[in-house]
Amino acid sequence: QVQLVESGGGLVQAGGSLRLSCAASGRTFSSLRMAWFRQAPGKERELVAAITGSGGGTSYTDSVKGRFTISRDNAKNTVYLQMNSLKPEDTAVYYCAATGVFGTWVRPDYWGQGTQVTVSS
Repeated sequence: QVQLVESGGGLVQAGGSLRLSCAASGRTFSSLRMAWFRQAPGKERELVAAITGSGGGTSYTDSVKGRFTISRDNAKNTVYLQMNSLKPEDTAVYYCAATGVFGTWVRPDYWGQGTQVTVSS
């Protein structure tokens, strides 16, 4: 079993920055692929960014490319999402997720509880 705890959400003005953190416990962290999802009111949950176990591979949804950066520190069992140039449309609950090497982001193995990000215009 893996426990994921997010932190770092909050209220920020458009153009500002936030860094989300997700601390993992319960399993060898480097064996897990990690991702950030978000869900805005009335919308489906979407995959924002993902990173491989080693951190050598990353991917992003088009709407955040060039603004968000996913990274991980395997020594600290933590994954980060640096969000710059935030826009009101980035407002959502952000969830950390984890899955094994053969897992899929269609149905991740583990979820965090979510952290609210609100971007004011």
